[in-house]
Amino acid sequence: MKRLSGQKILVTREHAQAHAFSRLIALAGGIPLEVPLLCIRCSERLEDKPLWDRLDTYKWLFFTSANGVDCFISQLRAKDLNRNSFPSAKIAAVGHKTEQALKAHGLSADFVPTIYDAETLAHEFLRKHPRPGAVLLVRGSRSRDVLPVEFTKENIAFDSLETYETAYNMDVGDKLLETLAQHHFSFLTFTSPSSIEAFIELGGKPGEQTAAISCIGTTTADKAEKCGFSNILVPDVFTIEGMIQAMEQYEPLERTDIR
Repeated sequence: MKRLSGQKILVTREHAQAHAFSRLIALAGGIPLEVPLLCIRCSERLEDKPLWDRLDTYKWLFFTSANGVDCFISQLRAKDLNRNSFPSAKIAAVGHKTEQALKAHGLSADFVPTIYDAETLAHEFLRKHPRPGAVLLVRGSRSRDVLPVEFTKENIAFDSLETYETAYNMDVGDKLLETLAQHHFSFLTFTSPSSIEAFIELGGKPGEQTAAISCIGTTTADKAEKCGFSNILVPDVFTIEGMIQAMEQYEPLERTDIR
């Protein structure tokens, strides 16, 4: 019998990414219900134009999400640029999914940390490359400041290129509250601190949740705890596959009937 058989699981990922997560949940026997709490769209800032003009000066490009990779490549092609525009640059990726996104575009990561978060990426990279040369951070509008802070501490020259915006999906506020009221969930899933912030902004109340809270990594879990969630699960590997495994292995202290 599949460990998640019949268990309802709230999927809060952005619409374009929710399907893959829901499919894995269904394969594990669970019942996914999608309420995409975030909207992600590629965007460009006028002040970033000079960075595109000097891509060939960077020794490292850092990608901290698959969204950043996809939007960077989309904008690169729109400008009639390609890999030859940064011929000597090496690439760092925050984790496996970001590395996969790079491969989908014909690129490869030269550095991936052992734990898929920005803190580990910064510490392991700087330990191995204390003088990396000029770095370009490819980021989103809500990206955390871990890398800029750590690079500033070590006097590493870097620029930040914002390639996408993350916003709360205000259109699903009513749907979120109705879904929470109508279903008994075994798990609520969050794949970023922003998704937790959106949950609360759209009316979700952490203190009223009886479901276990499945977070993709320690950063998201820390945010969940600060916002008042309890019974938080963190996978050993910070991927949606790892989240599935953590939910499968979860043994609640007390089960309630699923309706």
